[in-house]
Amino acid sequence: EEYIEKENLRLERQEEYLRHRVHEARQRLRMTQSDLAAQLQVAGIIMERDSVSRIEIGTRFVADYELLILAKCLKVSPAWLLGIEP
Repeated sequence: EEYIEKENLRLERQEEYLRHRVHEARQRLRMTQSDLAAQLQVAGIIMERDSVSRIEIGTRFVADYELLILAKCLKVSPAWLLGIEP
């Protein structure tokens, strides 16, 4: 039970990092949410601007395969997006 609580806390922290870091990386590249959505679509991920917005506010789940493409489009590592590396 204690392990499950710790694991849930770790996942919540990663989700928090993800939403903030997607926003940070996008801003650093001077990219709009629509720009990022378009790049994701070119890379094969069907995502609209409102989905990018929901990722950034923390109300949309990001699948593992989406994380990899998001990182590539934002020119960062998946580990950075999750807060695993500084």
